[in-house]
Amino acid sequence: MAGHVPYTGRMASGLAETLHEHAVLSVELRPPRAELDAAAGRDAWIDTHHAVRGFVRDGSFVFLTDSAVGTREEHNLRHLVINLGTDVPRDRVVPFLTTKHTLDFCLAYAERAWTEGFRSLVVLGGDRSVGAPRCVGHAWELRRLIRQHVPGLSLGGWANPHADAATQTGFITGGQFYGEYFLTQVVSHHDMPKVDRFLAECGRQGVTLPGVFGVFYYRSANPRTLQTLQQFLPVPAEALTREFESGASPELVCARTITALRAAGVKHVYVSNLPVATARATFERILALT
Repeated sequence: MAGHVPYTGRMASGLAETLHEHAVLSVELRPPRAELDAAAGRDAWIDTHHAVRGFVRDGSFVFLTDSAVGTREEHNLRHLVINLGTDVPRDRVVPFLTTKHTLDFCLAYAERAWTEGFRSLVVLGGDRSVGAPRCVGHAWELRRLIRQHVPGLSLGGWANPHADAATQTGFITGGQFYGEYFLTQVVSHHDMPKVDRFLAECGRQGVTLPGVFGVFYYRSANPRTLQTLQQFLPVPAEALTREFESGASPELVCARTITALRAAGVKHVYVSNLPVATARATFERILALT
């Protein structure tokens, strides 16, 4: 796959190091929902672990989310440790951890991640309006505590190109970020003016940390689905609807965003919302169109 760092059978550089050396195309997968019955949950985790193992062997980094929007999901780290095995380099797998747990849980999670061979965590705040309360007010506070508790872990944070560019960039450069890289909220090729403003502000404020820009895999322009998604992320619904109605496939829509980001100078991308059972094949089709 173009832009991938090949898996050579030995432990590779972790994400933070690789972001400084290579352009990274990565994926974000979501753990199965905790309320699934035993059989459905088992099947969902089989699909998840096949996808994770496959992506890692292909040379991709894989982000695995936490319950950032209040949906109760299975404990991502526990299942990774049980099922991933020892033949897949764990420094290619980057779990998300939100502040929507107890502080003791978060610090124990970080400690176990390091002990089990994971070398990086993305630490986010999580939606304040749903689910459990945050254990700290802001994600940077938890990253600071984790850095003190497990200093070897590299940590990632968050930025939102849809919000005020100067403010968002200031969070990264203001001395209280406590991370080696950042991920962004998902963006679309229909959002490029906002992306351009964010990139320009990063240049103005001298951001040196690498950023991994989110790209959402829209499977259709179903109005109900897009309306639901708008509760959690910015969705250019009208533009997407026109694009799908013109005959564009989901893979082409996603590829157009990756292409637009590359043209704007973005080096690193993660693709979110891939169907887990066919994630690798879908990702291959997207990349073939970029």
